[in-house]
Amino acid sequence: MNIFKYGQTEIDYLKKRDKILGKAIDEIGMIKREVIPDLFTALISNIIGQQISSKAASTIWNKMQEHFMEITPEVIVKATNEEIQQCGISARKADYIKGVAQAVVQGHLNLSELQTLPDNEVIKRLTSLKGVGVWTAEMMLIFSMQRPDVVSWGDLGIKRGMMKLYGLEELTREQFEKYRKRYSPYGSVASLYLWAMASKSK
Repeated sequence: MNIFKYGQTEIDYLKKRDKILGKAIDEIGMIKREVIPDLFTALISNIIGQQISSKAASTIWNKMQEHFMEITPEVIVKATNEEIQQCGISARKADYIKGVAQAVVQGHLNLSELQTLPDNEVIKRLTSLKGVGVWTAEMMLIFSMQRPDVVSWGDLGIKRGMMKLYGLEELTREQFEKYRKRYSPYGSVASLYLWAMASKSK
């Protein structure tokens, strides 16, 4: 299993920049979050995970892997929408997944090129695909490309974690930006701890 890589450098920086976050880091300890280095596989996994629970997403993803054996653009482009739906995927998402595979096979999306581009350009290219929004692109940046400085405004868990961490009743975009800048250039590691904080509140 591939894990998001970070270490003492990032921890020391975040603890120095934000004492409250630093206390949470000490309490939670090191976080192991799985990453999917293959960009196509990660993209399909992220589309499946949109607006459903992580447990449901995991079940569907396992069915996809069992059914197709190999999740590649070439395999998915040959599959029918009905075949994709049989794994528990909605018709709309099956359409998105097929569209992504076609974009790669036809050369409209060069996945290896994404690795060389800055975050905002990666987001721009990915969101040009039907069914891929900013949130999905940001999750790709963290959990596939392991980009170091991503804190997603569109992620409810991140917002919930921030509110819990700082004792806020609500979170404005202005407050969010203030914290995001404080965490930079290690926002992705801060995100891991904000998610952990959010899940503790249940």
